[in-house]
Amino acid sequence: MAAKSVEMRETELKQMDLENLEGESKSNEGDEAFESVPGPPTNPMVSALLTDMYQISMAYAYWRAGKHKDRAVFDLLHRKNPFGGEYTVFAGLEECIRFAANFKFTDDDIEYLKDIMPPKCEDEFYTFLKSVDCSEVEIYAIPEGSVVFPRVPLIRVEGPLLIAQLLETTFLTLVNYASLVATNAARHRRVAGKDKTLLEFGLRRAQGPDGGISASKYCYLGGFDATSNVDAGRRFGIPVRGTHSHAFVSSFTSFDEITERSLEYAKGGSKCEDFVRLTQLWLSRMQESSRLREFFLETNHSELAAFTSYALAFPTAFQALVDTYDVIRSGVPNFCAVALALHDLGYKALGIRLDSGDLSYFSIETRRIFRIIEEEFNVSGFGKLVIVASSDINEGTLDALNKQTHEIDAFGIGTHLVTCFSQPALGCVYKLVEIRGQPRMKLSEDLTKVTIPCKKQPFRLYGKEGVALVDLLIGESEPNPKPGERILCRHPFSESKRAYVVPTRVEPLYKCYWNGLRGKRERLPSLVELRKRCSQQLDAMRTDHMRSLNPTPYKVSVSVKLYDFIHFLWLNEAPVGELQ
Repeated sequence: MAAKSVEMRETELKQMDLENLEGESKSNEGDEAFESVPGPPTNPMVSALLTDMYQISMAYAYWRAGKHKDRAVFDLLHRKNPFGGEYTVFAGLEECIRFAANFKFTDDDIEYLKDIMPPKCEDEFYTFLKSVDCSEVEIYAIPEGSVVFPRVPLIRVEGPLLIAQLLETTFLTLVNYASLVATNAARHRRVAGKDKTLLEFGLRRAQGPDGGISASKYCYLGGFDATSNVDAGRRFGIPVRGTHSHAFVSSFTSFDEITERSLEYAKGGSKCEDFVRLTQLWLSRMQESSRLREFFLETNHSELAAFTSYALAFPTAFQALVDTYDVIRSGVPNFCAVALALHDLGYKALGIRLDSGDLSYFSIETRRIFRIIEEEFNVSGFGKLVIVASSDINEGTLDALNKQTHEIDAFGIGTHLVTCFSQPALGCVYKLVEIRGQPRMKLSEDLTKVTIPCKKQPFRLYGKEGVALVDLLIGESEPNPKPGERILCRHPFSESKRAYVVPTRVEPLYKCYWNGLRGKRERLPSLVELRKRCSQQLDAMRTDHMRSLNPTPYKVSVSVKLYDFIHFLWLNEAPVGELQ
């Protein structure tokens, strides 16, 4: 059966979400303001108990103090961009909304909590906890797939204090890694260039099954083209790619192991009875060529047997790993012999994969051989066969290859991509900024840890050339900034850092993604749409913000009114010292 397209698979997944709904009233039919309740989280381990113990302890203390229903506002934000860069790709929002939409404590959860909580906790608390859900919670967020910056809250959660607090740990674990690996993928894409195919090969090196599944999903969002992860392909509709390993080549010792040697012509109707012999004949013909003789004098015959067997199994998708014995003097010649034999039968090989050695040199030499064969034997398109490289590639490797020049068409990247080897964590935080309508502020001698209080609205201001100039935070009650309006933008904590901006376009960043079980909310986009948004967002940023070496910091500012309020509250909250 042919592989399903990404769009078809995502349509099926969305339909499954709809079928998972329980107890939805038919009175909602025709109500355009109502969006169906999202399905459960992708990972079944994401439950109400996937949290830190102190969240449960605080929940009890809030309930005991009678504060559990106080209306609270929390901001989820990051303090610093990863990988020494100046941007982050926001990911993980859909999983947060799925979690919130399905949040509840089961009977088994409650029984376990009774075992680990202090004996003095009243039964009434557990009865209350069993009733907790997110029906009174509102979640506003920057759209997933957006380019985002420190201090601008990615998600704003409003609701009863107890439940809003209980969402903290799970939201952080769903956003932190997702955003980190999506950013890593976007950085690799930027260095590789838009014309290269990027393949995520990281499942075997990922931090467990969930790390592998999440990496495949969010690398695709960040700009990768396909994954080797079969389960991720099934779950998310991501294109799946793969060839064979060195073990397949090493498993053959002679042509005698190939029992079925015949292969039908691509157009059918007739059959080549001895495809093995055909590959051997092509190897001999190339060895007789004065232009190819230096490469084709003596190859490993067991490798040729392996390639021939693989081509018999996959004549329409033959791609060989060529570095088991010697890339230029065995792997590439043997591949070419099999590819030319396939061509005789009307098939077209895909190409090769390099997995070790000097990738620049090997790719250039391989391309030269391909082009000689195209000219020597008049095989149209042979010179353009795909060259894939893997071999522990990272962002620095891609940059070095670009500087050296190479002939690689696609990169398979695993360890450094999915483990985020150069920075293992993003460091998002979840901070209380308002309670019962009263703004709250966390102070610190480290300015990066000082929070911006109260409920806020973020906007992105664009300049004449359509590039983003600054993200502006304003208070909830302030009028929205307008295009053509001269706006004074202030650094939230530095008196001297300020600038006027006259934007040509003003983009509100927040949308409502959850407003209880019946509220109007934003549709959750498909993975294809998120990937497209990410690409568009990156293109809309100034190149000096995006570069890997010494990027220009992007400006995040606050309105004059919010700046004044921050410093007023700071002076009121900070203790006054006394000198003696």
